[in-house]
Formats: sequence, structure tokens, C-alpha cells
Amino acid sequence: MISFGTMIAFAAVALGMVCAPGPNMIYLISRSVTQGKLAGMISLFGVMLAFVVYIVATMMGLSALFLTVPIFYSMIKWAGAVYLLWLAWKAIRPGSGSDRNILEPQSLAIESPKKLFIMGFMTNLLNPKAAVLYVSLLPQFIDPARGSVLMQSATLGLLQISISFIVNLLIILVASQVVSWFGKRPIWMSIQRWVMASVLTALAARMAFDRK
Repeated sequence: MISFGTMIAFAAVALGMVCAPGPNMIYLISRSVTQGKLAGMISLFGVMLAFVVYIVATMMGLSALFLTVPIFYSMIKWAGAVYLLWLAWKAIRPGSGSDRNILEPQSLAIESPKKLFIMGFMTNLLNPKAAVLYVSLLPQFIDPARGSVLMQSATLGLLQISISFIVNLLIILVASQVVSWFGKRPIWMSIQRWVMASVLTALAARMAFDRK
């Protein structure tokens, strides 16, 4: 039901957002460096569970909303386009933090596997970037005319979870090397921000002028 082009576009956005340093990445790196790779992986499963919660909530909400108020689709589209432009500006605005290594790990206490899982879950559940992805961005890639909104939401959600899991798992496995590499090459953090801003701006334009 979802076109190949739509899936590629969504995958690009999902990849860009997971690669942009945020609460999840910083927490997983800090946990892996402080307590080891196994602790990082347990925390990652908690993070993934929070994504599942967002998927289910989005699937139920979008299905009911689009069926009840069709015009809401257009409202979400324009609101999402504006929000993407704001994210693009936030990524490159002066003082955004591109001149410092925000990936430097924090010192964390040693925790039990159960607490690691819960902390990973809560870190992502309360992560505004995750909420934005599902509440504001995912609906932009759903076309009610192409079939079940429920199935489209599930497909895109699972795609995002797969991308996030793979990227974060790789980060956990090489956490200390990631910190060291970016610490010695701060220019790459700036490049990453500009690339992300460009992708978000292009996506905002696509959403604003898409007539589906």
C-alpha cells in the first residue's frame, strides 16, 4: 500500500533523526562506556519498547482521526511542514552547540538489568524527538487513499524501529570509538547538522506542495 518512494523518503528521515545526537544516543553511549556493551544493549531494548508504545498509540489515534475528520490530514500536513522548518533552523542556528562535543559520555551509576531496561524505556518515552517523529512526521507519509491507515502506520513504524535499532546497536558496540572520533573531528558534527537541516527543509517543501 505504501509506495517505494515514500518508504525511502521516510527511511531517510528516520535515519537522519536517529543519527542526530539526542537523549537516546547520549544515554546509550554513556551507559555503554560506564557499564559495558551488555548494559547498553539492555537499555536499547527498553528504548525500542517505548517506540512500540508510540506506534500503537499513533496507529489507533490516526485511524480514528482520519476517518472522523478527513480535513485533519491537511492540517497535520501543514503543521508538520512548519515544524520541520523549525527543526532545520534549530539544527544550524548560531549557538546550537555544533562547536562542542555533545556526545561526551556522562558518568552513570551501575544499575541492575531491570533498572537499565526501565531507564532506557523512560528515556525514550519522555524524549520529545520520539514524540515528534510519530505525532507530527509519520502522518505526513500516510495517504488515506492508498488503503488502511492502520497498516500504513504499522509498516512505517516498524521501518523506523528497525533503522533505529540497527544504528543504536552499532553505536553501542563502538561507543568509546564514536566519542573519541567525534571529539577529535568537531567539524563532522557541524556537517551532520547542515545535512540534517537540508533533508528536513527538502521534506518540508515536499509536504507543503504535495497535493495527495
